Amino acid sequence: MREFERKQLIERVDRESATVGASIPDEVDVQGERLELADFVFEVKRHDRVPDDLRSEVSQAKRLLRRERKERRERIEEGDISREEGEREAEVVIGLDRALHALENLGPTNIEAEAEAQERADKKRWFSFLQDALGRDDNEGVRR
Repeated sequence: MREFERKQLIERVDRESATVGASIPDEVDVQGERLELADFVFEVKRHDRVPDDLRSEVSQAKRLLRRERKERRERIEEGDISREEGEREAEVVIGLDRALHALENLGPTNIEAEAEAQERADKKRWFSFLQDALGRDDNEGVRR
């Protein structure tokens, strides 16, 4: 993978709005163990808060997911991988972020705040697209 492609992938996984519209993976290998992530998150999210009987399991899952996210991000940033492998890793990292966000934000949702966040993310993506299409550098506004 070329360096600019690597930077693009890292920027994509680190973007605050990366999880907007992203899916939680059905299954993922986390620290060598297969985890049915989507089912687990769905089960926990059915409740308004983390049930007492799942509290330690949820805490452990969050720790494992954070560690897995960090390792996969580092693999994109420093590993000798192809562009295709990097894309797959980025998708998993974004899915892990989505799962972590869901697990960390249990409770009633604010529909209006979510709609505003979605609109901001859409505008940010559109602006980024326009900058790329026009060949402008983010910091200097200079054509490439």
